This record gives sequence, C-alpha cells and structure tokens, in this order.
Amino acid sequence: MDPNFSPNGGSGQVSIRTHIIEFIQTLVVFAAIGTAVYLFIAQPHKVSGSSMYPNFKNNDYIITNKIGYDFEKPQRGQVIVFKNPKDLSQDFIKRIIGLPGEKVKIQDGHVFINDQQLPEPYLPDGLQTMAGAFAQEGQEIDIPPDNYFVLGDNRPASSDSREWGFVTRQEIIGQAFFRYWPQDEIGIIHPAHYPTNI
Repeated sequence: MDPNFSPNGGSGQVSIRTHIIEFIQTLVVFAAIGTAVYLFIAQPHKVSGSSMYPNFKNNDYIITNKIGYDFEKPQRGQVIVFKNPKDLSQDFIKRIIGLPGEKVKIQDGHVFINDQQLPEPYLPDGLQTMAGAFAQEGQEIDIPPDNYFVLGDNRPASSDSREWGFVTRQEIIGQAFFRYWPQDEIGIIHPAHYPTNI
C-alpha cells in the first residue's frame, strides 16, 4: 500500500486547505500593494463635467501621479487634480496658469502673467477668458507663496481661480499624467509648453 495514500482522503483535504490559505494570502498581499499605490503613488480619477473640454471630456478616466511633486514643484501648463477648496469631498481637474510669486491679470479676454499675455495653444481659437468674482477685469493679483492660479480649459463652463481664488500646494493631489479611457485617446498627458520668458 502506498504510504502517502489515505483512504479517507485526508491528504486531499490538507492540499485544498493549503491552496485556499495561499490564495487568501496572495489576495491580502495584492490588496496591501494596491492600497499603498492608491494612497501614495498613483490614483485613478474620472473626469466629471465639461470644465476641461475639449482636452478632457466627461467620463474620461485618468491616472494621477501623486509623488511627482515630492521631487519637483508644480509647473505652468500642467494639468492637476486637487481638492475643491469649497468642498474637500470633491476633486477638481484644472490647468496651472499662475505660479507662486507671479502677478496674474485677466483683461480683454486674455490672461496676463507679469504683464505679458499668456499664449494658450490648448484653447479653441477665439475662446475668451472672462473675469470672475475673485479675479476681476483688469485687476492684477499677487500669487502668494505655495499657491497656484488654475483655470479650466473650457473657460465659459469652468469654476476655477477666477471665482474662488488660489489652490494651495497642500490641496494638490497630483499631476494628471495618463489617460486610460476612452480607448482612442489612451496615452501620456503632456503639459503645455510656453516661451521661456513667460
């Protein structure tokens, strides 16, 4: 008789139990890794609304890089995800326009940084940037340290710094760096580039 054979199937039960335990352990490890990635490295976000149209559309899915700003400062032209200053339970997606220490002004449908008109190639031709309750027409505003002036690309349909002011560095979750839906737009999200004197 085979010494490893058990007529009551005991060895088979032990084997199944071992596989179940190993499977649960694997799930726990992957859950821990996924949680760590979500909390500290990258986070998926769904775009809701049309404030960044046409560059980002309603129901686009993106990945937000949460650690990049631990190594470098946010830059103009980057698209960021941050906590809604009026409701911290919501996340907003906008584009960085003004940096700490700069002066920003909205006048005659355009944005000016330190008295120079900002070229914005990501906007549709002829789109005007209107002033708001915070950034009023022709008013030059100083951006404080660790604060950023952000705007949606769809200026007529965006609630942004024109209405409620600056975004602090602490409120920024991270930079939008990869779009994974829709399929025909999968890819890296590149920031806008500006002349070196802006």
